[in-house]
Amino acid sequence: MIIYLLRRIGFILLTLFLASIIIFAATQLLPGDVAQVMLGKFATEQALANLREELGLNRPAYVQYFDWLARFVTGDWGNSMVSRQPVRPLIAARIRNSAMLAIVALVFYVPLGILFGVIAALNREKPLDQIISGFSMAFVGLPEFVSGLLLISAFAFGLAILPANSSIAPGTSFIKAFPSLILPAITVSLTGLGYITRMTRASTIDVLNTDYVRAADLKGLPHRRVLGRHVLRNSLLPTVTVVAMGIGYLVGGLIIAEAVFGYPGLGRLIVYGIQRRDVILIQACSMVVVMAYSISNLIADILYSILNPRIRYR
Repeated sequence: MIIYLLRRIGFILLTLFLASIIIFAATQLLPGDVAQVMLGKFATEQALANLREELGLNRPAYVQYFDWLARFVTGDWGNSMVSRQPVRPLIAARIRNSAMLAIVALVFYVPLGILFGVIAALNREKPLDQIISGFSMAFVGLPEFVSGLLLISAFAFGLAILPANSSIAPGTSFIKAFPSLILPAITVSLTGLGYITRMTRASTIDVLNTDYVRAADLKGLPHRRVLGRHVLRNSLLPTVTVVAMGIGYLVGGLIIAEAVFGYPGLGRLIVYGIQRRDVILIQACSMVVVMAYSISNLIADILYSILNPRIRYR
């Protein structure tokens, strides 16, 4: 297991290195001039040249890349080209906000998705299964901005029990921020709920049709024991992958939900950087998202071995 972890960590480092090349190249291809964006369209050529010299934009691209990568690895993520503030504390605050939203969303849709998926599988081809499958498909296909606006209309304007705007002050505790997290978490959960439900249903049906489950039933073992010890442990393996990928998405991909509710998460920070062509900010945020995906996939592989003792990593 230790050798496997070391190999996976090495693979993660290689992934981050390749991702850094792609991210840096993509930021160099963004339209517009950083200096022009910062100084405005009326800036003189001399002022633009001075700013490019100050920011190092006039150096060769490969020099800029290795300089940025060396500083990023050592913990110096640079300063924002727009606000001139250190990037790492800014991203850390947004990661904290995204983590709070991710926790609430995961608590909402993962248990419910597993429960609905198992219920649908146990009632395969019956009306209950068709109802659950229909709702799950509707949730998957419903855009987040539509479901978000509907929730705002119902719970913020109609019932007036939850805030329509989820903007929170920096450093707000989880308890104080919780009312503002509910609506965006439900918005995100609707899509995730559909995926988890359908994945759990499909994998549970496959496990129920295996020989060892049939043998356990023929031996007269209690149905709950068969379901808990033999069915769920194996049917949840594909679901773990979906949940792990969802963690990475929840950390940095909630751009639409955060925009609808005005929530200050990492996704909105990325959009802010792109709109202002803040290359340093974009690069750092993108690397954090890649790290979140990589670590969540590693956690998913570890959970595989816990749920299924037959899986051994060497």
